[in-house]
Amino acid sequence: MIQVGIVGGTGYTGVELLRLLASHPQVEVSVITSRAEAGVAVADLYPSLRGHFDLAFSVPDVDVLSQCDAVFFATPHGVAQAMMPQLISRGVRVIDLSADFRIRDKALWEQWYNQEHACPELIDKAVYGLPEVNREAIAQAQLVACPGCYPTATQLGLIPLLEKNLVDPSDLVVNAASGASGAGRQGKIDNLLAEVSDSFKAYAGGGHRHLPEIEQGLTDVQPAGAAEVSVTFVPHLLPMIRGIHATSYANLIDTSLSEAELHALFVERYVDEPFVDVLPLGVHPQTRTVKSSNVCRISIFRPQGKGKVVVLSVIDNLTKGASGQAIQNLNIMFGFDEKAGLNQIALLP
Repeated sequence: MIQVGIVGGTGYTGVELLRLLASHPQVEVSVITSRAEAGVAVADLYPSLRGHFDLAFSVPDVDVLSQCDAVFFATPHGVAQAMMPQLISRGVRVIDLSADFRIRDKALWEQWYNQEHACPELIDKAVYGLPEVNREAIAQAQLVACPGCYPTATQLGLIPLLEKNLVDPSDLVVNAASGASGAGRQGKIDNLLAEVSDSFKAYAGGGHRHLPEIEQGLTDVQPAGAAEVSVTFVPHLLPMIRGIHATSYANLIDTSLSEAELHALFVERYVDEPFVDVLPLGVHPQTRTVKSSNVCRISIFRPQGKGKVVVLSVIDNLTKGASGQAIQNLNIMFGFDEKAGLNQIALLP
């Protein structure tokens, strides 16, 4: 049994961590922090957790957090950097759900997140926490940068094609749509029911800050000598609470490959992955089939047998796109069953 702490426990990713960890057989949550809710019982803020946690929120304290075997940061970008050096120096293993350590290029991170990085000396120490690519490195890591939700859905859909150099990496197009919970729990006019309901819109059409993370991850899996990765990424807001649907388009280099052969490639790539489900030929994935689960479901199409391949991938943005994946990383880091605490079946309807 290990002791874990959660910094920033009042947002959607924080409560999702609690929901999942409540059934984890080898984890006890010993501290959960929130400056705004310090002293408030977790069960009072989140009645759904009554009977599962006898904890109150507290002000973040490095000395207290250092007593944990592992600490999750479920905080906005820029927050984890303040405490990270002290926790790392004390030997605590950390899983950061924010974007603070996902991008290896400091200048690029500062460009997209509009602030100076407070501890660039730790950037190279961080392991990017996409288990389907970096499982061995995650197992040895002290600091794991948990991938973003859009990057998770997008990369899992394109990785098999780029690993085998089957598509032109210089002209990748991704349209991805997320439920409103992806914007966090803050009070914003754009997130009000009257603004979101019965509407569908694109945003950040000129560039989204998940783009460099996507391009970095796809570049990492390419064979030597492949062309530079360039992605056109446009996110959209869906009138629902949870879920992401990503549609990725790529131009085949080898146009002799059939849709069935492409499908077989994906099946082979993910056959041993516990949380990636390649659907049968011709089946379209639906976000409701992954709601509250840690599963990514994928389908592959080659429309009209032409030279373009279309990959559809769906995840729950709060689970495989955030907290579930963070726990998957924790399991790998501590040698637990990778599925521990993550066996929930998707909610239907």
